[in-house]
Amino acid sequence: MSDRIRILGVPVDMVNYSEALDRFKKFIEKDGVSLIVTPNSEIVVNAGKNPDLMNAIEQAEMVIPDGIGLVYASKILKHPLEERVTGIDFLGKSLEYLAKSGKTVFLFGSKPGIAEKAAAKMEEVYPGLKIVGTRNGYFKPEEEEDILAEINNADPDLLCVALGSPKQELFVLKYKDRLKAKAAIGVGGSLDVWSGDLKRAPEFYRKHGLEWLYRFIQEPSRYKRMAALPLFMLKVVFSDKSQTKG
Repeated sequence: MSDRIRILGVPVDMVNYSEALDRFKKFIEKDGVSLIVTPNSEIVVNAGKNPDLMNAIEQAEMVIPDGIGLVYASKILKHPLEERVTGIDFLGKSLEYLAKSGKTVFLFGSKPGIAEKAAAKMEEVYPGLKIVGTRNGYFKPEEEEDILAEINNADPDLLCVALGSPKQELFVLKYKDRLKAKAAIGVGGSLDVWSGDLKRAPEFYRKHGLEWLYRFIQEPSRYKRMAALPLFMLKVVFSDKSQTKG
């Protein structure tokens, strides 16, 4: 288990890409489902208001620092993270490993047709990758049992859940004891990017931690969500710095 820091009470593993991938490989080889959460600043702020989301993150086997705001916050808290580990890039590294090791993947979430398009692209980029099932994220609560059965019948090693936060984390936690997957990760909008329906920020924006700005340019309707970043930083600056480890 790596060291963990707490940012506004939310646990975050102090892992780089290599360390996160090493832990993922161990998850894939052991019994039970390991939940991987990829919080950004918005999710951290929301966890402070949503006990169910906070509980899901607390119970996750790995919490990787997806947002650049978490890296800045860790420096303010005097426990600097080595690097930002973006969810979409970590997913790519995980898929590459799964393709080479003959492991399998199930894609669950996003709009109808997105998971199928994402699967085709993933299999093109990572020859040998076995995607054993896809399912869109539009369903009624009474359909969850059928979805669980569909996932379990496919028996994937990795379950990617693209329902948005907190729905994706809560779905995994709810069925954690019944899922047959070895690892499950909430991937947010990653399937939309893989499918080509959403363009990822150019390298300049990613390198400088400005993906949020690029998303705002693409989707101005997200302005309310963008307000989470300055609010997050203010909360960190005025937080209790003594409660940052563990």
